[in-house]
Amino acid sequence: MSPAPFLPVECARPAAMDSLAVSDWEECRAAVLEDMAAGGRLTALFGRPAGSETEIHTVTHCPPDKVFRWRRARIGRSFAALTPDCPAAQGFEREIAEQWGAVPEGHPWLKPLRYHRGYAPGRDAWGRSPDEPILPAVGDFYRVAGDGIHEVAVGPVHAGVIEPGHFRFQCNGEEVLHLEIALGYQHRGVETALWKGWNKRTLPYMETLAGDTSVGHATACCRLLEGLGGRMPSLRSRIIGAIALELERLANHAGDLGALANDVGFLPTASFCGRLRGDFLNLTAALCGNRFGRGLVRPGGLGIPVESATLQRVRQRLEEIWPDLAGAVDLLWTTPSVRARFSGVGKLEASTAGRLGIVGVAARACGIARDVRRDFPTPVDERLAWEPPTHLDGTVHSRAWIRWMECAISRDILRHLLDGAEAAPEPAAEDRPFPLAPASVAVSVVEGWRGEIVHLVITDPAGQLAHYKVVDPSFRNWIGLAVALRGQQISDFPLCNKSFNLSYCGHDL
Repeated sequence: MSPAPFLPVECARPAAMDSLAVSDWEECRAAVLEDMAAGGRLTALFGRPAGSETEIHTVTHCPPDKVFRWRRARIGRSFAALTPDCPAAQGFEREIAEQWGAVPEGHPWLKPLRYHRGYAPGRDAWGRSPDEPILPAVGDFYRVAGDGIHEVAVGPVHAGVIEPGHFRFQCNGEEVLHLEIALGYQHRGVETALWKGWNKRTLPYMETLAGDTSVGHATACCRLLEGLGGRMPSLRSRIIGAIALELERLANHAGDLGALANDVGFLPTASFCGRLRGDFLNLTAALCGNRFGRGLVRPGGLGIPVESATLQRVRQRLEEIWPDLAGAVDLLWTTPSVRARFSGVGKLEASTAGRLGIVGVAARACGIARDVRRDFPTPVDERLAWEPPTHLDGTVHSRAWIRWMECAISRDILRHLLDGAEAAPEPAAEDRPFPLAPASVAVSVVEGWRGEIVHLVITDPAGQLAHYKVVDPSFRNWIGLAVALRGQQISDFPLCNKSFNLSYCGHDL
């Protein structure tokens, strides 16, 4: 059988690489755009070495299909950019230019994505040699000229104990005309550290890839490894993993609602939600001994046995915490001054969000009903009946409201899962590598608390991880924050920023 132009790949199921043809880039590009025109989405776009050339891999999804379409093509030092016709590709193509030195011709504004050294030998897409310093240059930033125009630069070092990121505002008086965000000051090299694995370091890397999403990224990785190795966990293990994922969602949404209240000076909700976030984190610690869920989710099962009595205590404590959260958040919706500050601020149009590929809370706040738990259900998800909440306004108020709706859904999911977990305790999974399908590709998606997490892997003929690619939801959504600030007062930036609450380290892989 001759190789096909695209490979249909089920979620967390391996597909043989030799069944996939190497296409001409123009053919591949046209096929991706056909998928987009049919209502599809760009799931991932990345490069990897192929001798003296670069091989580009594209992964798309066309709902309501439950499979991904994986394509690959070879390019030289340049290729026709997708971004003019598919804006969701803008970050992916900048990454390819930085990592592999291939220029996406026609990219509307090509500049480095993370300002780190690429993987290809020689000069990068901007002609920089390996010994030149890699820092943001003046020409990388868009500038507005005219009377009354001024520039405000914030970061990368901030007043709070947070990670580095640079924000540059072009303003006319108090109005923000353009916000540009420069990230990538840490250069952690997580993806390259995963190549040639998996090994005992793989899961700790995943759990710290974006620390507040430890369970989300560990789950995405484990599903990949389980599919490639044919080691399916028991239903009870899946249920407990889903419980940890929903507790992670609850903790972060509760914390964000409190932080939004704090940004408008509303201390009652800010104080309560700050404490309640800790209570939800403590429920995760009750499951596995770690407040961020580290060590719990492992390929083929659980890294730490969880007894039924522990689940009962978590269930009881959840019911004790919930009334406090409901009361604290209700104050947001019943206080006119809070509603006035949330409403009409940081608006992101649904059409813009769709074209940029925005995911998660930010997408659902624009009316885009997209959620991996519904679109790619696991055996646990299939036991649940719910629909992702949406709001049409696309403002700070919408993003806050969606967070609260998701808290309520997570509570109902947790009640169901905690009641349905099997009674018998389960032995811990083997925390050591097992054989993976050789010369294969696989995709795993998980609905993290920020949105869609994507993990992709290519194995070599020996079954090792020849290439590993992570797409954190923040990678897609930072551009959404920049667009939402246009036309806003610069004093509204902290509030808008918190309503997205994106990760620096999730972007800076």
